[in-house]
Amino acid sequence: MFPEFPASALRLAFDRDALRSNWQALDRLSGTARAGAAVKANGYGLGAREVVPVLHAAGCHDFFVAHWGEAQGLLGCVSPAALSVLHGPLTAQDAAFARETGITPVINSLAQARRWIEGGGGRCHLMVDTGMNRLGIRLEELGDEAIAALDIDMLISHLASAEEETDLNATQCARWQSACKQVPHVRASLANSAGIALGSDYHGDLTRPGIALYGGVPRAEMAKDLRQVVRPEAAILQVRDVPTGETIGYNATFTAATPMRVGAIALGYADGYLRSWSGKGMFRAKGHELPVLGRVSMDLTVVDLTQAPDVGEGDWIAADYALPEAAAQSGLSQYELLTLLGRRFGR
Repeated sequence: MFPEFPASALRLAFDRDALRSNWQALDRLSGTARAGAAVKANGYGLGAREVVPVLHAAGCHDFFVAHWGEAQGLLGCVSPAALSVLHGPLTAQDAAFARETGITPVINSLAQARRWIEGGGGRCHLMVDTGMNRLGIRLEELGDEAIAALDIDMLISHLASAEEETDLNATQCARWQSACKQVPHVRASLANSAGIALGSDYHGDLTRPGIALYGGVPRAEMAKDLRQVVRPEAAILQVRDVPTGETIGYNATFTAATPMRVGAIALGYADGYLRSWSGKGMFRAKGHELPVLGRVSMDLTVVDLTQAPDVGEGDWIAADYALPEAAAQSGLSQYELLTLLGRRFGR
């Protein structure tokens, strides 16, 4: 028998009530449509198996992932019929897995449509490309016999620039509405997180928020409705005194102008706290601000404890990580800030 495994010196403070509140706000902002949830990339880095039960209990019944392996990992959390795989059936094996489990594939091409039909078909969603040129059936392909043979639950498209004021939004909306008139379907879905704020023309029957669920603010007018969901926390591994004139970290980018008390924490760029935070990041503990000193390294970051004499080894400190502000400070997108969070965090 091995001894009990020790806890990580990294953890994510996960506010389940904030996650629930964000979904409820987005569902309300979706008007007559219902809000689903994008839970791909391991629930945007929070842990899909932690996120999905919270959202399901709040009233969410449609969950979207990118890969088949992500859907498999959620079997047992919700009904397979509630899971949709955005990348669709690339192979006959994918199609067989979908039919056997009841997970819904999103058809993205004529080849996928034919593969799905040849394998026996069944309920599916259809992605229509309305101007992003990424995944999806082109508008001129909608009359193909393979599309006519599909049993389409949801006709989907995806907005390219919903967080911006651009004519492309209205163009994509008009193309999506045209596709809805051409192709028989049960439900229709266009709006992502930012698209929800564009109004009822973009909502259809189901909206598909992602980043906003997890505390991201894709459009300024949504900020009042959304709460921070996650905050990285790290334990202080070692405290030391640094004399005047000595340097801290790789490449000696920081020099102590006065005697300092500093702490090394168990967090680095391998955990998603990238070097862009070097000399910029801020942590907090017991009412103190603890600036990052020098360069962030792979497993360690050094913070200033000079003005925090009551913070020491073994104490937990929390990163400033409200997503809009953290994105502006670090140069990372709100999406990267979440999805880069590494597996060493206790979740």
